Amino acid sequence: MQVSMNELKAALRRCFEASGYFVGNYEDAANMVLWLEKHGLNGLEELKRALPYIGLDSDKPLSTVVYEDSTSAIIDSNGRSALNCIASSVDLAHAKALESGIATITVHNCHNRMFALKALTDCGRRGISVTAYWQNGSKTVKEYAAAIKAGERYPSFSEAATTLVTNPDEPQALTIVCSSRVNLAGSLQRSKGNRNARYMSPEDLADNKEYIIDNGIEIDEALWADINRLGAGILVENSERSRHGAGSR
Repeated sequence: MQVSMNELKAALRRCFEASGYFVGNYEDAANMVLWLEKHGLNGLEELKRALPYIGLDSDKPLSTVVYEDSTSAIIDSNGRSALNCIASSVDLAHAKALESGIATITVHNCHNRMFALKALTDCGRRGISVTAYWQNGSKTVKEYAAAIKAGERYPSFSEAATTLVTNPDEPQALTIVCSSRVNLAGSLQRSKGNRNARYMSPEDLADNKEYIIDNGIEIDEALWADINRLGAGILVENSERSRHGAGSR
């Protein structure tokens, strides 16, 4: 079935709000899903895998800073989804890069890291060059990399099978490097050990967005039903609140 971008965004906001995401976080989460889908990066498929777990985030501790100095930080997301924790980590990298010229943030125990691309793109559009990489999988390990030039509108993105595996003691890690002085875009796509499976240029992402604007968003009916079922929780809450407040002055 087809839905408009406005319909999808409104449904996603309700879904994340009803799942316990804080004000602002549920806006970020909805935009992260929509950004991936608009640019041909399968945001709805990513969401389908994450959806059974998003309500569990409210029971987990907030992200904690394990180590920090002027140019780096290590953050433990405590098993949360990138949908409700990664924007603050990217903002920290951006702030440190503005202050020191370059910054490296490593995020541990963060799920659904693909959703970080929206926050990384926003960072680039604010005038900071940024790149990020992470690995996923056990039998077949894939390396993901994204990079955007300072001031550009779209990043590049690559996905590749790799023979280079990170430390298994660093599960679900994401490394973010920001710089106000050096162009980092494109530095990771030719990493040794990669057998390139997919590469998308900024032009590819821009073309995908134009296609979605012209043709709308296709969504699986079962997924659409799940999103609206979860979002119904906030509608019920609002209805009860409205009844209690009706006629009051």
